[in-house]
Amino acid sequence: MLHASLDCRGRILELDRPRIAGVVNITTDSFSDGGRWLDRDAAIEHALRLVEEGADLLDIGAESTRPGASPVAAGEQIARVVPVIEAVAARTTVPISIDTSDVEVMRAAVAAGAGMLNDVHALRADGALEVAAELGVVVCLMHMQGEPRTMQQDPHYDDVVGEVHRFLTDRLFACQLAGIERKRIVVDPGFGFGKTLEHNLALLAQCARFAEIAPVLVGLSRKSMIGALTGREAPESRVAGSVAAALIAVQNGAAIVRVHDVAPTRDALAVWHAVKSQVVPTARRTDVVAAWDDD
Repeated sequence: MLHASLDCRGRILELDRPRIAGVVNITTDSFSDGGRWLDRDAAIEHALRLVEEGADLLDIGAESTRPGASPVAAGEQIARVVPVIEAVAARTTVPISIDTSDVEVMRAAVAAGAGMLNDVHALRADGALEVAAELGVVVCLMHMQGEPRTMQQDPHYDDVVGEVHRFLTDRLFACQLAGIERKRIVVDPGFGFGKTLEHNLALLAQCARFAEIAPVLVGLSRKSMIGALTGREAPESRVAGSVAAALIAVQNGAAIVRVHDVAPTRDALAVWHAVKSQVVPTARRTDVVAAWDDD
């Protein structure tokens, strides 16, 4: 892990231990929870609940990037996310990330209180690099082969780990050339974004390779690879498998895990952290891992 912390426009995300990003999908068609948080008040309540459960970061988005997903116009994305970001930013101190590839949405979300850009296109859209540099926020660069509508039709790599590593390294250099400081850059191998199950497993096993270049964010929660491995068809039934995958990612060097199920992920990481550091939590607080009793 290269950096001790991420400065998300004054909201500091310390990377002294693995951190949890809670997912807030304000969408109609996300694969796991599409439509559940489309109402503004429901989305705000959900975001604040994730913070109570232990989320260190909130990742808010209004456009699904699941396989086959259709794009959502910038104006619609802004209408969905800005009121939620404003309300959540006023009621919690945790950093907020905007999950978008659209420069208009980036600007509006940061103005509303977001301090991080989570871009599945790794800032390759016209003007995205320049806007990110201008805004002075943290950026997460994700690898994706193809586009959401077609990425899972026939993904192919000669060396998936090497190719994803080269792509992310190239994008990191592009960011630096555009004026984005390296200390503001996070990378994401892009599990499920133009990858087969075998590709995903290879990336997970070698997650430490990506931690050599920047802090690593992984998004494995409830994805089809978990369903394929566990036989669980419904996304909401993949909690245990998702927690296991997050724990493996952390053991292999991930700095941030992006999850739908914050509380069970927090509990698993609490046990792992206590064993690794041989320090048992002694008090229950909202901003640290919780203690457990002996009953």
